[in-house]
Amino acid sequence: MADRYARSRARDEAARAALKPLEPGERPRAVTAAAVVTGLLGVVNFGAYLAGVEVRGERPSLVGILLFTALMLAAAWGAWNVRYWAVLGIQALLGLTTVIFSLLAIKSENPGELLIALAVIGAAGTLFWFLVKCMARIQMPERPGTG
Repeated sequence: MADRYARSRARDEAARAALKPLEPGERPRAVTAAAVVTGLLGVVNFGAYLAGVEVRGERPSLVGILLFTALMLAAAWGAWNVRYWAVLGIQALLGLTTVIFSLLAIKSENPGELLIALAVIGAAGTLFWFLVKCMARIQMPERPGTG
């Protein structure tokens, strides 16, 4: 068992050593994509409210719409500026989205609902996966072993 832990630690250390810190002004593509998607969600959500869209026959609460829009735009700004807290928050939302749409896929009543759920799960899961390495690089102050 100790041998497995040693091999696991060696793999972890090798992965960390292979990471390159972000250059000044560098923004990984996954972080850029997360910022754009999050910003679009905030803008589209607010635009839908202004257009009078109803959910289950009722208008959503303006306070709820404003809070969601502000959260999305703050996360988009933070991700665009490569802030760790923003990328972490977006990952949390992507994780929740994946879980919720997985449950919706289980409850789907027709192929259209299932396809939409699977598309969202695939997109959210893929972006989540690519953000993992980006987060490691964002929080990395300098190359391991040089400090």
